Amino acid sequence: MSVLAICLAPRERIAAQTGGEAGAGVRVPDDFAFVFSADGTVVSQTGRTAASLLPKADRVIVVLADADVSWHRIKVPKAPPAKLRAALLGMLEETLLDDEGAVHLVLAPGGQAGRTGWVAVTHKPWLAAVLGALEAAGTDVEKVVPASAPVAQPMGHFFVDEDGDGNQGSIFLVFARKDGVNCVNLDGALAKSLVVGAGELARWTATPAAAPHAERWLGTRVAVLTEAERAMLACRGATNLRQYDLASRHRGMRALRDAGRRFMLPEWRAVRWGVAGLVAMQLVGLNAYAWHQERQLERKRAAMNETLRAAFPGVRTVLDAPLQMQRETDRARALAGRAGEADFESLLGAASAAWPDGAGPAPTVRYEPGRLTLAAPGWGEAQVRQLRDRLAAAGLGAEFAEGRVVITRRSGRNER
Repeated sequence: MSVLAICLAPRERIAAQTGGEAGAGVRVPDDFAFVFSADGTVVSQTGRTAASLLPKADRVIVVLADADVSWHRIKVPKAPPAKLRAALLGMLEETLLDDEGAVHLVLAPGGQAGRTGWVAVTHKPWLAAVLGALEAAGTDVEKVVPASAPVAQPMGHFFVDEDGDGNQGSIFLVFARKDGVNCVNLDGALAKSLVVGAGELARWTATPAAAPHAERWLGTRVAVLTEAERAMLACRGATNLRQYDLASRHRGMRALRDAGRRFMLPEWRAVRWGVAGLVAMQLVGLNAYAWHQERQLERKRAAMNETLRAAFPGVRTVLDAPLQMQRETDRARALAGRAGEADFESLLGAASAAWPDGAGPAPTVRYEPGRLTLAAPGWGEAQVRQLRDRLAAAGLGAEFAEGRVVITRRSGRNER
């Protein structure tokens, strides 16, 4: 799975000069440094380009500079997820220098209510502006991670600071340990005090340009680690700052895309073959079952046609065997002088037997094929219900409207 790491340069601290709101003075860079990895581990390409020209990748992760994220250890408050951010702001209100609207903070993974945990804090308007610029250019950012975070085993990384023109400046040390993360200049006294006591437990890395200075300063060898390789390592970090009101609005679609990409990985090849085989078997089985059902319907249709021809030899062309058989039966019954279930005599007899108690005779009677209409003026709801219940037992239905009741047979064919 390919990964694109967008490495943000340290934010320009110009907000204090504006004296305006929290978002005043926010500047979005014109171009972005990036690291592309085809497999998510080995660096394949590095460069700097505009947001619209960034390489396409399965996952896009923004890496914040060490100086742009501060870490604070607090006792995690007991609050529901919807109110956790407000609770964290309340606990760090006196510690943070900016106002509430200017900070974005996230509880690091592993933090539990009532226990000590780490909170990562960064500048909210600036990060929101950067994310907005990237998404406006068509780059969907999945995560925002810090370049370093507190760790149990001390880790130090040396790098050379560069200005906007690429000129090398001072050498800095990023020192991460269980007590927090510090980014200090080697020329200051704080740097030496930080590493005192680290001993052999610490792991030291440095960029190629800073490695000779770091080894002289430490008096020991350090491992060379390029900024691109360090960015790839940071992408594996567990702390994601894209949460709360900076969370992506397309998390559902991203999760669906991620699931699809994982499903296409080589280790899922056997599962893909299994799913394809199962789908193929289902399709073959459904087609075979449909063919079998069609054969059965054809046999039943042929049997019905043969029954019609045997019972009524005069029928030569069979179009709808049940309908034609009903019509021939009704015709034979009429020739024999016998009343059918939907004839006038049958419907009138059923209506007489079901006539409501206390109801007078019907003033008018009207018959249409399969329908008997009787006048029922002044009937109450009880009489209508009584007629319907009695007719329902005989398989007849009754509709009452405008002082008339229409009686029909619920089942059977009335066509002639």
